Order: sequence, then structure tokens, then C-alpha cells
Amino acid sequence: MIKSYFKITWRTIRRNKAFSFINILGLALGMTCSLLILLWVTDERKVDAFHENGPQLYSVFERQYHDGQIDAGFYTPGPLAEEMKLTLPEVQYATGMAWSEASTFEVGEKILKENGDYAGADFFIMFTYPLLAGQATTALKSPVDIAISRKMAADFFGSPEQALGKSIRYQSRKDLKVTAVFENIPESSSRKFDYVINWETFLQNNGWAREWGNNGPQTYLMLRQGTDVPAFEAKIKSFLDLYNKDQNDNFRIKLGLQKYSDVYLHSNFKNGELTGGRIQYVILFSIIAVFILLIACINFMNLTTARSIKRAKEIGIRKVVGAFRSALIRQFIGEALLIVSGAVILALLVVPLTLPVFNEITRKQITLPIQEPTFWFSILGLTILTGTLSGSYPALYLSSFNPVSVLKGSLKFGSSAIGFRKGLVVFQFVLSIMLIIGTIVITEQVNYVQSANLGYDRENLIYIPLEGDLAKKYTLFKDQALTMPGIQGITSMTQTPTSINNGTGGVEWEGKDPTSAQQFVQAAVGFDFTKTMHIEMVQGRDFSKDFESDSTGYILNEAALKIINYKDPVGMPLTFWQKKGTIIGVMKDFHFNSLHTAINPLILRRGEMIGYGAALVRTEPGKTKEALASLEKICKELNPQFPFTYEFSDEEYQKLYKSEQVVSKLSNSFAFLAVFISCLGLLGLAMFTAEQRLKEIGIRKVLGASIVSLFSLLSKEIMILITIALVIASPLAYFTMNNWLKDYVYRIDIAWWIFAVTGGLAILIALLTVSFQTIKALLANPVKSLRSE
Repeated sequence: MIKSYFKITWRTIRRNKAFSFINILGLALGMTCSLLILLWVTDERKVDAFHENGPQLYSVFERQYHDGQIDAGFYTPGPLAEEMKLTLPEVQYATGMAWSEASTFEVGEKILKENGDYAGADFFIMFTYPLLAGQATTALKSPVDIAISRKMAADFFGSPEQALGKSIRYQSRKDLKVTAVFENIPESSSRKFDYVINWETFLQNNGWAREWGNNGPQTYLMLRQGTDVPAFEAKIKSFLDLYNKDQNDNFRIKLGLQKYSDVYLHSNFKNGELTGGRIQYVILFSIIAVFILLIACINFMNLTTARSIKRAKEIGIRKVVGAFRSALIRQFIGEALLIVSGAVILALLVVPLTLPVFNEITRKQITLPIQEPTFWFSILGLTILTGTLSGSYPALYLSSFNPVSVLKGSLKFGSSAIGFRKGLVVFQFVLSIMLIIGTIVITEQVNYVQSANLGYDRENLIYIPLEGDLAKKYTLFKDQALTMPGIQGITSMTQTPTSINNGTGGVEWEGKDPTSAQQFVQAAVGFDFTKTMHIEMVQGRDFSKDFESDSTGYILNEAALKIINYKDPVGMPLTFWQKKGTIIGVMKDFHFNSLHTAINPLILRRGEMIGYGAALVRTEPGKTKEALASLEKICKELNPQFPFTYEFSDEEYQKLYKSEQVVSKLSNSFAFLAVFISCLGLLGLAMFTAEQRLKEIGIRKVLGASIVSLFSLLSKEIMILITIALVIASPLAYFTMNNWLKDYVYRIDIAWWIFAVTGGLAILIALLTVSFQTIKALLANPVKSLRSE
């Protein structure tokens, strides 16, 4: 039986080469897209899931209740981890973590800059990054301990074994001892680092992080096995009431828990509740994979049923000689499974060829997991599902033929069969049009956020880390640099403009409600900050070396002024961290985080950058290369122990939208493939229609019909179906994409032209697809088609 299926399938493929090619190509492309998306989704779900203690690992987040609003995030006070471990018996281990930053290390004559983090003594006990040397329990036990990666050990010492116990100089000011070497961080980890330094060093560098009223670090807990997590979360909800004295009836912070392995995919908050994150992209592309596979299956159904008249006599004879309908159904589904298997084999050959490009787009290192049994089970399941789905309707339809009608030659397609086939075409293009509209909206939003007016000029702006002697000699550095060609202005800041996120409630002003503890974002800056950044001042002035009083002066943004509510703010008193001063200026709001979030109230203060921070250098347009050469020369003279490094402001801003950029590129690619597969189906139907109507065309031509009128006649049906698909797809796409845009506080409006362009594009593509085959039929000699009449 199986052997006969193979024979019949092979004969069918050989007799109908063009249709078989279209079928197999469409299915192979659909399977290729689905496999790539399956690999990407699997990789996304693996992130942070490799830790052995995963079921007990949790991340702590805050909900801040104020002014009728609820803000939430993973930023917490620096002392929180240690205090929770000391006071809560359910907490077995705990650690704080800061944020990845580049630091300079020195061993002998070798000086390198590495990216890393800070964590508590429990870090390697909680998170099971493999250790090549040293012990997890002692890796970060003392303030001078550092754990480094295999790569960093090789860079400085040659091997992990040689690195253990050695001294390494950190930021040219402190000697640390290598107490552990860990394997290079895998791609499946959301946090990437080449070193981890004891938490105490972070607190020494950032004194503000010792205060309970300030947020910034993240807190991770490992709960004891058997802990009732919901009960524990309820227990810690009001934990900060005992420590943060700024809390009152108008301002309250509640703590919450989230499983650590879930944070990567579920990290967005709305009104204090987790509402999604990257999981939305996982769902989105999973749906796209289903869409593309459905489109390919619809092609198969349409082309198989359209050509069913070619096999009508075969079916009639089989029924006459005793074939049951169930046997015919099994045969046609078997044929479909064999064709799908061929498409799967072709897809498995194509996927490895496309993976390098796919990895470049997604910034991943995905490989085909051919050694994993689960992968092959997934392939088998996908093959059976696709084969059964695509072959089910043709099998049911073909097996229902009346053998008497077939053998008399009076078989005709019923209106229900033709209607169903048209419905499949409409459904196919509904999916394609939704993908096109979605792709345009995503591209427009990505372009919008990348080119939005941030309130400052991010072009020709360079960040140089202020470390070592460069921080101590900042004034000299600035004076020398301003004399160099190509340099327009220089200022300094504790964080770069795209990463200002340190919050505080330690702000007092006249008329403040004594029960209020409004949170502000804060940063210390140097002289000429707004001038260098090209930020417009609403009132007052910038920080200037001409005013000694600026050491106690403050600049607010408009969002902060709305809260403080001074009518004439310049010269009015403001106390920040118990330091009394006055407001010297109000600047227009500027975006210092991504456009996903609203602009928070911001207070700038004057401060020296000691051991951290960055110089912000404004270069003259077209003279960046010249300016960089000058800056490198000065930095090497003033700060020889540190390599010269820099970052461009516009590149740093683009990093905020890495996910959107990936989604945009993938959407463009998959939408193109979906439309291409749909067009393959249209091409097949056009070929069949032209073949079936050759005699009709010949008669019409003999009677004087023009080529234009005949083309219009044959194309009209397709245009009607595309129009129906557009009418159905447009509101569905609008609703879907409008829901996606809700994640952005600053977003585009979905304009009418998107639907007009999509409709025109769909009709044009459909016309181009069917035109070649239609025109070929129209230009054929009618004598040949009417010869038998």
C-alpha cells in the first residue's frame, strides 16, 4: 500500500511539474520560515532558564503609589538584599546587582577595559555560572575579591589556573584578588559580564546607594525549598515601611516578586502590574509562523482541488473496482504527507544556509539542534500537522466524486467547492495584508523613535568615561580640549543622557505637603550642561563657572516644576539630600529614557565626577574625526594608565531600541515571504484558470474581443477577492497594531495612507502575478484551442 502511494505521488508530480514545483516550493518556504521562528522562540524561552536553582530564584520589584498613580520597576535600595537575608527566614541567599559598566584593569604592562558588574557574596551560590577555578562560597567573600571570566583570565594571565589568587589593579586605584574564574557567559544569559566585583566596592563608589530612600540596584533572592511563595510575597509587601522613613499616606512603596527566569520575557509594567515585555514578540512571531504555514497549506489545498478534474477518472475507476472512500482519503492524505516530507527535507537543507543571515538580524547564535531528540519530534509533529491540514480538504473533496458522473464526463465543480476555494484565497490574502500593514506600522514606529526630537541634539555628541586621573584633572582636560579644532563644547554628567534612572525622594521645597514623598530622578552635571547638550532653557540659566553659588544651585525640567509648583521658580529655595540651595533655571523636558515611558521629573545638581561619570563632548559638524584625534592625545597625556575609549550619543540611543529594530527587520522579511507564497498560489490558480478557459478565450477572440477586455475579464475575479480580503484585514490589522502601539507613551498614529498603500500594493502584486500567465493565454493562437470544435 505504502509503495503504491509513493508510485502514484511520484507519477502525479512528474505529470504536473509546474504545479508540483509551486506546491513544494510554497510548502518549503513556509516550513523554512516556521523552523526559523521555532528556533528563535525556543532560544528566547531558554534565556536565564539554565540555572540549577531556577525554581527558587526571584527578582524583587517595587510598586510606588503616589498622586493616584502606580509606578513599578526592578530598581530597589542598595541595602535591601542583605537586610532581607538577615531578617526573613524564608530567604536562603540574597544579592544586590548594579548594572554592567566598563572598567579598566591592569596587570603588569597590560591594560584592558572589560565590561562587568558588582554582586554580593551569595551571587555564585545562587546563580550557577560554571566555575573553572575557585569556589562559589568564597568567590566574592571580601571587599577586595573579584571573579573573572575565562576570556579575561586568558587576556591577563594565560589560563584560569594561573589567574587564581593573582592580583589585578582596578581603575588604577585599588588592587583586587582573583578568587574565581567562571566560564564565559553563555548566550542564554540575559546578563553579560566578564568580571564580578564584591558588592562593597559598588557601595564605596556610589555612596547614595546606601540610603533606603534611593533606588538603582536590583535585588535577587533565593528562597528556601518549600517556601509558600504567594504567602511570602504578601509578607514582604510592606517590608520597606520599617526602613524608608519618607513613606506616608500619600506615598507608599510595596514590594513584589517575580521568578528570575520570567523576567527576561515579562518585564513591562502598567499601573503596577506586569503586562508583558519580550513575550509579546515571542507571541507575535509565533502567530506569524502559523500565518505563513497556513498560507502555504492553503496554496496546496487550492491547487490540488483546482486540478482535481485531472484525476477524476482515476478516482471514478478506483471506486468502480471497489475502493472505499476511507481508502481514498488515506491515499490523498498520504500523498500530501509525502509532498510535505519533501518540502521539510528541502527546508532542512535551506535553514542552515539562512541561519548566518538570520543570526545577524536577531543578534543571536542559533544553530540547528540536530542532536536533540526534541527537535526531531517537533519536526515530525510539524510534518504530520502540515500534511494532514493541507491534505484534509482535497482528500475529502476528491473522495466525494460520483463515479457515474466522472465516467460519463459530466463532472462539474459545484458552487460550494468554487466558493470554498475563493474563500481560501480571501483568507490567504487577509493574512498577507495584515502582515503588510503590521510591517509598515512597525517600520514607521521604529523610524519615529529613532528620529524623534528628544529635546537635545544627539548628533555630533561623544561620551568619554571620566576615570582615573581624567576625573581629577577634568577642568584641565576641558580647558585644553576647547582649544582644539573641531570641539564646540564640553560638560560632564554622572550618567549618560540615555541612562538617567537614579531615583530619590529626598527633595524639599516651600509649600510641600509634609505627607508627600514624590520621587524625582536626579543627576550631577558640570558647567555648561544645557549649552553643550543644546537643551532649551525655559527660565533662568545654565550652570556656569562665573557663579560660585552654583554649588548649591539646581536646574529642574518642566515635569519637576509641575510637581514643585513654583510660579516664579528661579531663585526659590530647594533642599536636595538635606543640602539647601536655590533653583537657578528650568529647562524644557528632554527624553532621557526610551519613548516607551513618559518623561519623569528631573533635578540636576552641580557635582564633580570622582571615579565615575562621563565627559560629554560636542563636536563641530563634519569634524568628528579631527576632534577624536585631539581628544585621544589629551587623554593619553593626562590619563596614561587608561585606554582612550568613547561612545557616540546616537549609537547609545539606538541601543534602547534593539528589540524594535530586530522586530522590524524580521517583520519585513516574513511579510515579503508570506506575500511571495501567496503569489505562488495565485500563479498556480492563474495557470489552471487560463488552461481551463482556453477555448472560451479562443471563441471570444474569434468574435472580436480585445486583449484588454479579455485581460479585464480574467483578472476581475482576483481583484474582487483581493478587495474583500482588504476590507476584512484592515480593521483586524488596525486593532492589532493599535494594541501593540499602546506600549509606547510616544507613538505614531496609524494613518489612512497605510491601508491605501497596502491595498494598492496587494492589487498590484496580484495583477503582476497573474498577468504573465493570463497574457500568455490571451496571445495564444485561437485556431489551436478550437481545432477540435
